[in-house]
Amino acid sequence: MAHRIYSSEKEPQPLLDGGPSEADPPHSGCFVISVAAEMLGVHPQTLRHYERLGLVIPSRTDGNIRLYSTADIARLHRIQQLINHLGVNLAGVEVILHMHDQLERMQQAYAQQINALRAEYEAEIRRLKAALDRVLREREL
Repeated sequence: MAHRIYSSEKEPQPLLDGGPSEADPPHSGCFVISVAAEMLGVHPQTLRHYERLGLVIPSRTDGNIRLYSTADIARLHRIQQLINHLGVNLAGVEVILHMHDQLERMQQAYAQQINALRAEYEAEIRRLKAALDRVLREREL
């Protein structure tokens, strides 16, 4: 049986907008399950269900209390948007989030490669400028 999760949200928001940004520091501001559920307009049991499915993995305190980061809240907000505004079921949400996570990892790897290449090119430009300066100085002598 498919479960439909209802949100108290009144107006649909763009799929990847609204709520905390995943660009925020990943552990900035931690929220216990009741606060996170209230922020999202869902029952705490819904968040436990998402955790059992592996859709979100909150950190835990030494006392085993769930703590949701701003990145977790943003991810949960995305899940709610997919379910409530696009009609995606939980299996679809899992696939979409997996693809999104994979895309983010690929983008990070690509950015690292670009930065490494930029550093190499800048070093080569410095080396060539130094060689050109040496040649021009030698010509002047």
